[in-house]
Amino acid sequence: MRLRKKDIFFETLENMADTIVQAADYFAQHLSDLSDLEVFAGEMKKYESQCDTYTHTVIKELNKTFITPLERDDIMALITRMDDVIDGLEASATRFYMYNMTQTDEYIGQFAEILRQSSYEIQKAVHLLSQKKLLAIREYTIRLNDLENQGDEVLRNCTKALFAQVKDPIELIKRKELYERLETTTDKCEDVANILESIIMRNS
Repeated sequence: MRLRKKDIFFETLENMADTIVQAADYFAQHLSDLSDLEVFAGEMKKYESQCDTYTHTVIKELNKTFITPLERDDIMALITRMDDVIDGLEASATRFYMYNMTQTDEYIGQFAEILRQSSYEIQKAVHLLSQKKLLAIREYTIRLNDLENQGDEVLRNCTKALFAQVKDPIELIKRKELYERLETTTDKCEDVANILESIIMRNS
């Protein structure tokens, strides 16, 4: 018996989620060794470019497909919000390269772990879409909201510490910009959760 081919939209969304996990894992794991910033930023750019390909695939398929498994606007919103997450990760890695930052700190590590965990929650939720297990997705959207709140707390803590401890104004500017970009990326993960919540309400 032939296996039924997975819908192109679900397949592409899942591929996107899987790539975000790979990128977040790579980002978190390589903070301990930033000796080659060009390679670090370059690898993250590869993940971001792959996700751009998935986004273009969805746009192309939406333009030629009459019946879609979810509302067209929901599919477009979900792939776009997921693309925002990978863009945030890649932009953060690029800041290390642009600013020649070879030293990380505990707060950057905390942000990286929050983003890594968030990526796994996104992956698990997106893989449930094709199984039509919509209500089960809510467990992961709640977790994403909680992780975003943790990101807010880390930003408050690191900003306070930054102005108390760092005297070099250039270093302060670099760190502050990186912290804020990382926190904004946690917001983008919550945006994915919000789109998933909308899909649950429309289809349950």
